[in-house]
Formats: sequence, C-alpha cells, structure tokens
Amino acid sequence: MSVAIVTGASRGLGRAVAGELAARGWDLVLSARGAAALEEAAAGLAPGARVVPVAGDVSSAAHRAALVAAARELGGLDLLVNNAGVLGAEPLVPLAEHTLDGLREAFEVNVVGPLGLVQEGLPLLRAARAGAVLNISSDAAVVAYPTWGAYGATKAAGDLVSAVLAVEEPELRVWWADPGSMRTRMMAAAEPGEDLAGLPTPEEVAPALVRLVERALPSGRYTAGELAAEAAPGVGPGVGPEAGTGAGPGARR
Repeated sequence: MSVAIVTGASRGLGRAVAGELAARGWDLVLSARGAAALEEAAAGLAPGARVVPVAGDVSSAAHRAALVAAARELGGLDLLVNNAGVLGAEPLVPLAEHTLDGLREAFEVNVVGPLGLVQEGLPLLRAARAGAVLNISSDAAVVAYPTWGAYGATKAAGDLVSAVLAVEEPELRVWWADPGSMRTRMMAAAEPGEDLAGLPTPEEVAPALVRLVERALPSGRYTAGELAAEAAPGVGPGVGPEAGTGAGPGARR
C-alpha cells in the first residue's frame, strides 16, 4: 500500500487531495495546526484507508519528525504533499505596509517547513519504488500582482527549491503545481471583497493534481488548468513540465 504525507489537510485543497488519494487506496499521514478540524477531516475520508492525523505546525522540526515517523509506521513514504501555507498578512497589503514578522512567518511555513519535511522524509522517499514530492505553488510566484508580493515571494522561493531538488534528486518525481484560484478560506482572507462564487472548489481542482501521481509525469512545474484540459475529451498531446513559466493572470491562489 502506498503512503503519503499531506500537510494543511484539515480543509481546502489539502483535505481535497487527501480525499482523492484515500479514494485510490492510499494510506495517509495528515498534518494541520488545528487538532479538532484535522480529526474531523481524517474521519471523513474513504473507509478502509489507514489515516493517521498528527496535529502540529510544519515550521516545527519536532512536528516534521513526528509526521515522517508516522509514515514509517505505515510502511514508508511514497509521496509528500507540501500544501500547508500562510499569507503573511490577512487581508493582503502592499509591500510598503507588510510587517516583517508576517513575512518571516510566511517564509517559515511556506519555504523552510516544506524543505525541512523533504529533508526529514528523503531516506524513505529514496527507498520508495517511485518516491515523489508535490509542492503546492501559485501563479503569484511568477506574476507581479499588487498586494501578493510577500506571499508570492515565498512561492517563488518554493518553486526554485523544487526545481533544484528535482535536479539534485533525479530518481524522485518533484512537482511544483499551481492549483489556480479556488473558493477557499485562504482566498477569502486574502481579498475579503472579492466575489469567489465563480471559482472552483478545492474538490473540483484536486483530481487534476492527483493526475501527476497517477501518470508519474516528469518533474517540473504544472498548473491544474493544463492538467485538467489535457484530461478532457478531444484534447491533444499530453502536458509537459512548465519549466518555471507563469500560468497567466487570474489564476492566483
């Protein structure tokens, strides 16, 4: 049985990706800061999947060690999904007004924590038959949206970390994927005045991201939009790595 760690799994995209993996028979270690919400999310996954909720903050080394230890207990680690993230300021503000403490927190949670979890899990990932890392990105990493500068800087850093990891660990699959705008609590907190009614839900986006795993696509940068389009009837050649290019305006997360 394949085992995945999914961070930020109590709600939103992390919870949706966990649901997709559980439905495909994966065993899961789930992480989020809120214990009650995480327990509730774990209880709602597919019957039969072994699910271990471990509440904590990915910026904590002890928590990262606990996550990997839980995966080892389940049999190993085949997939690490670094989804947990923070904005750094809610609502978002221009860089001229952004607190440096908020920026530091965002880098700790969005960059340092995910890399630390990769480092902690690497022995198990290297030992897996097809070890893989999926880092959730944003088109704010590659497009200069007003007020998204601090969050986008963390995602740009995450993209580069992912790209270098892919080169340094060629036996692994390393994907950094932009899910696009979604109807999430994070998006509502980022821009409270924005109408989210027309955006897809995380449950609508997650299946596209899981295609990276199902098809063992090459390491690289992808968007959920191109993954979904490629799967649509009548669409031509398969998608390839985006190689660090942006997904275009209007798809930020």
